[in-house]
Amino acid sequence: MSSGIAFTRAVSPRLAECETSQSFEGAIDAGRATGQHAAYESALARAGLEIVRLAPLDDCPDGLFVEDVALILGEHAIVTRPGAPSRAGETASTAAGLAPHFTVHRLGAGRLDGGDVLRIGRTLHVGLSGRTDEAGIRALADLAAPLGYKVVPVRVSGCLHLKSAATHAGDLLVHNPDWVSAAAFAGVEPMSVAPGEAHGANVVAAGGLLIAAADSPRTAERLAGRGFEIVTLDISEIRKADAALTCMSLIAERDA
Repeated sequence: MSSGIAFTRAVSPRLAECETSQSFEGAIDAGRATGQHAAYESALARAGLEIVRLAPLDDCPDGLFVEDVALILGEHAIVTRPGAPSRAGETASTAAGLAPHFTVHRLGAGRLDGGDVLRIGRTLHVGLSGRTDEAGIRALADLAAPLGYKVVPVRVSGCLHLKSAATHAGDLLVHNPDWVSAAAFAGVEPMSVAPGEAHGANVVAAGGLLIAAADSPRTAERLAGRGFEIVTLDISEIRKADAALTCMSLIAERDA
């Protein structure tokens, strides 16, 4: 029996047209990104998750990054209003793919990316970022409260999403202190990224594994020293799209 479900979506052949703030020589190689994405799905499967692919969206360059378009909260899914207007076309397909598994709700106002939402217990920490605004946070609070979740806004700077700056692994808040203050997460032990590894805070806790990016090896060593079994992945091509590990899946863990 699987420990849960990881919803993913195939890499669009138009990935090079994605929303990105970065400048680099040459286009993003969708073929190489596809190989990195396959390794990511394999790591999730190794962690005991069933992989369920949402319908492909070949004409949506950012469709791979399913985390931004929905939140999974127990038996419920909330389809967001992505901060990049070009991503609005992803929402209907995502809602249809999640409907057989969850009661689906839709955010009613504002802008909100799922990459800005970090759930710790029954609290949803939501980053105020370039992709998520105050109206979106208020709309999420209205939907989440009847489901038993509290919403707490968090200021972030220097990165795209809150989960670029902080994720939750076991009892730890893995964070980049240059991008977000650990003081915003009361009651959680902070562990900062290693110097020079700005992106190291984005990790995926799945089953008994912790998936980390290969470009942050010293942060991964720190986590291994805390007792985590680490799987490291090369996401260098996907990183060009301002992306991180959590962006590529929506994980619904099965209750013990």
